[in-house]
Amino acid sequence: MTPVKAAILSFFTLSAIAFWAIGIYSADAGSNRTVVDGYGVVAKSQHR
Repeated sequence: MTPVKAAILSFFTLSAIAFWAIGIYSADAGSNRTVVDGYGVVAKSQHR
């Protein structure tokens, strides 16, 4: 794999992870329940 292809793949991978995190945060902010994704990761925040 060339360095350019590796950089592009890394960019898209990190972008996908960021969008996934934004989606989990948005789902948590929009509900009064704790959001759990399919892998058992829980996004918790304190609502005051």
